[in-house]
Amino acid sequence: MTIRPARDADLAGFLTLASQVEHWFGPMVAEPGFHRAVNDHIRDGAALVAESATAPGILGGLLLGAAPPAYHVHWLVTSEHCRGAGVGRLLMAEALRRYVTGPGTVEVVTFGPDHPGAVDSGARVFYEKLGFEPGEPTDPGPEGGSRQIYRLPVPVPVR
Repeated sequence: MTIRPARDADLAGFLTLASQVEHWFGPMVAEPGFHRAVNDHIRDGAALVAESATAPGILGGLLLGAAPPAYHVHWLVTSEHCRGAGVGRLLMAEALRRYVTGPGTVEVVTFGPDHPGAVDSGARVFYEKLGFEPGEPTDPGPEGGSRQIYRLPVPVPVR
């Protein structure tokens, strides 16, 4: 598995991933705003993809925003057929290595505890296993489902 910066040609792969999660997040594939967000992150060097020499297409994608000391995971999705196989963990590890310096905080908005995607996607458990801590509820998603902020404190690097 390889994690690399996304390129313009990866937009189609991001759209394929988005099509697999629209039932949890609401419309993305046909939304010009989503296309713009992906393209902006790619242009800014703030998008990563996971790929494998043995599987076609991208297996996962991540969009990150940074305004140190705050960092925001704007979007992280792995392909249906490889969820639970470590793709998301590898994307997050590479994002933290490439883009995040402490002290600071990495935030992500994920499903609230009552959202069907909270269990089905495994997102809450995924972030908790990475050391993120649940924070306050936030605005509902575009599909109307509950959302909650999760935070990962980033310590001062030891040199």
